[in-house]
Amino acid sequence: MEGADHLAHERKKAQFDVDSMKIVWAGSRRTFEVTDRISKLVAADPAFRKDNRAMLDRKTLFKNTLRKAVYAWKRIVELHLSEEEASALRFYVDEPAFTDLHWGMFVPAIKGQGTEEQQKKWLPLAYKMQIIGCYAQTELGHGSNVQGLETTATFDPQTNEFIIHSPTLTSSKWWPGGLGKVSTHAVVYARLITDGQDHGVHGFIVQLRNLENHSPLPGVTVGDIGMKFGNGAYNTMDNGVLRFDHVRIPRDQMLMRVSQVTREGKYVQSNVPRQLVYGTMVYVRQTIVADASCALSRAVCIATRYSAVRRQFGSQDGGPETQVIDYKTQQSRLFPLLASAYAFRFVGEWLKWLYMDVTQRLQANDFSTLPEAHACTAGLKSLTTTATADGIEECRKLCGGHGYLCSSGLPELFAVYVPACTYEGDNIVLLLQVARFLMKTVSQLGSGKQPAGATAYMRQIEHLMQCRCNVQRAEDWLKPSAILEVFEARAARMSIACAQHLSKFSSPEEGFAELSADLVEAAVAHCQLIVVSKFIDKVQQDIPGKGIKQQLEVLCSIYALFLLHKHQGDFLSTSCITSKQASLANDQLRSLYSQVRPNAIALVDAFNHTDHFLGSILGCYDGNVYPKLYEAAWKDPLNDSVVPDGYHEYIRPLMKQQLRAARL
Repeated sequence: MEGADHLAHERKKAQFDVDSMKIVWAGSRRTFEVTDRISKLVAADPAFRKDNRAMLDRKTLFKNTLRKAVYAWKRIVELHLSEEEASALRFYVDEPAFTDLHWGMFVPAIKGQGTEEQQKKWLPLAYKMQIIGCYAQTELGHGSNVQGLETTATFDPQTNEFIIHSPTLTSSKWWPGGLGKVSTHAVVYARLITDGQDHGVHGFIVQLRNLENHSPLPGVTVGDIGMKFGNGAYNTMDNGVLRFDHVRIPRDQMLMRVSQVTREGKYVQSNVPRQLVYGTMVYVRQTIVADASCALSRAVCIATRYSAVRRQFGSQDGGPETQVIDYKTQQSRLFPLLASAYAFRFVGEWLKWLYMDVTQRLQANDFSTLPEAHACTAGLKSLTTTATADGIEECRKLCGGHGYLCSSGLPELFAVYVPACTYEGDNIVLLLQVARFLMKTVSQLGSGKQPAGATAYMRQIEHLMQCRCNVQRAEDWLKPSAILEVFEARAARMSIACAQHLSKFSSPEEGFAELSADLVEAAVAHCQLIVVSKFIDKVQQDIPGKGIKQQLEVLCSIYALFLLHKHQGDFLSTSCITSKQASLANDQLRSLYSQVRPNAIALVDAFNHTDHFLGSILGCYDGNVYPKLYEAAWKDPLNDSVVPDGYHEYIRPLMKQQLRAARL
């Protein structure tokens, strides 16, 4: 059978309405309509072709990205696209570019940290792309430790200017996207110094390049930091290095919404609370969680479709071999990743709501939910990006040898995604921040201050420390109440155990350093509980569409029971479950895989990814994999000539025993 027949047959097995699931995945009918229209618009435009990206040299690749980014902007203007539609178009072009940092970091930084006057001056220029900005925070010597940044901004009251300077090699700005070759301006983070006093790190708008000829301004040294991991991938982005040699900027280019320096050089806090800055951080991390679900869904879509096309072993009496997707070893690795993609989607929706809620509260000077929102977004950014990076690599392995080909789409997807584990907060550092929040929550349990939000389960701490799981049969694990209780008990007991161990140290910091590995595990348990609970909340909503609710229930159970199986050491060592109950959970998991199997192709079709966006021969919608792989092989530049360059210089002399004549 041709691959196309495989997938057509698979799609007929679906026990639910795929179009309804597409809307559930998108979050709303309106969002689905926008993303569906824009993704197809991009896919149909040959100017956005990307199938040859992995073969291009760096200079050609980068120039091609500049062309696409500017062409995308031209289309946005011509079609009068809304902000939401423009963002979707850039997303579906699917190529890291300077515009990501301009719209994703530079503009939000000015909106979040600039005064009204500053916004009126800079945002119109940025919105029309008359200036192009980036976000220059990370340095050669400091990334996660923002308070350790070394770049200085010293106020000169004589001239009413700040002097931006890089005093050491390690103070060089290093990594900002868009900085290397394109950005004309940057929001630069530097230590504010007035009258010899260091006021910590603040943001400044600094022009880097001449707006007429694009050459760096006096005192500015700027360039690209070089090739990065993978073919194509993030090499389309000009991550940069930047040094300042006493560069002067006007005083009003310090972002002054939260704090200001007066004409006389006095440092003053405004009446706008500092906490507002955290609102931007919550927003950025919430989008990263949403992106995690999308990246994982792409990998899972490729691996699922190819697993249905690929046949290996198991032929009976000369009949067809077994579809790889029918092997339990394949299902036990693939279907939890499918469930994870949906789980991350729904927790991303909840984070979006949380961000809106926090924003409204901040505007009303209510900061009560901010620490919890900060901990949630930090922890979930860490959890989802780590699981997604690992999941993409697992999907590559699930595709066997062909998964290693660039044309599978998986090597480039992994290479372009994996930096998400580091940017916007190193994942381990973020989990330690969550752990600090959990330890503070535990320390306040006896004080009458009630835990709220995602830590509300700790209100029942006495029950959770003593309760015993009452699962007696495998199907008991399908009860949401049974799942929630064991995940809450595990998270609570791991946090309490860490707090008890910490109390034995003479200093909290010494204890925190010594127990950091245990604290990270407690933070992971807490974050996994959040994802499980939000998935359960989603499933318990009234969801229209034939068979939708049942499919989501199955996926929710797979996600939770897979985590229970993977981390059963935690559940057993904290006495949340017995070894018999762990075994029953595994039995139920196997049964759930069988329930997903007939719906697997339809469940990945519900992601609604175009072939252009997937960028994968193995994951193409029609399943016609082998002819396309064969055809793609001949397009490689190495096949431009039958006899390779180098044959006459090296191979022929070797074979003719004439090495002296070889050009070595």
